[in-house]
Amino acid sequence: MIDFTTLYDKHIDNLFAFGSRFTTDREMIKDCIHDVFVKLYTKRDSLGVVENIDSYLYVSLRNRINDEFRRNVRLCDSEINDSRMQTIAEEQEAHHEMVEKQQLLTASIQEYFHKLSPRQQQIINLYYVEQRKYDDICQIMGINYQSVRNLMHRSISRLREYAARTPIAV
Repeated sequence: MIDFTTLYDKHIDNLFAFGSRFTTDREMIKDCIHDVFVKLYTKRDSLGVVENIDSYLYVSLRNRINDEFRRNVRLCDSEINDSRMQTIAEEQEAHHEMVEKQQLLTASIQEYFHKLSPRQQQIINLYYVEQRKYDDICQIMGINYQSVRNLMHRSISRLREYAARTPIAV
């Protein structure tokens, strides 16, 4: 029967120095050494005869430290993936909210636009949708330059009045 206290006391310093070659995380090294001894104690009946206990302890510690590194990498990867998935979900939600607001805004503007007279609708359409210059609008509508400017001003003022009376619910 192995005296675990003696075995632990005899090897702890050398195992710690050995573990320090793999990482500077002192607490992780201590935890891994303790895990090795706990596993050795719990599996003592099924282990059989260990020819070289020093070699067994060093290999076990190295494997335990590697396991810990792999576990930490997986945790970091899953945290990164979880964080990224949350960010994507938040971005999608924000995008859907923006689309809904844009649809409400568009519907309100269309409603205001349809309240304008046909000539006011035409001048707004020519200037903002077709991006025509005032000179082109003069020829298309058959009115002089100052009349185009006045009609544009009245059309925009009317849209502002409608918007002021019924604010857009955004």
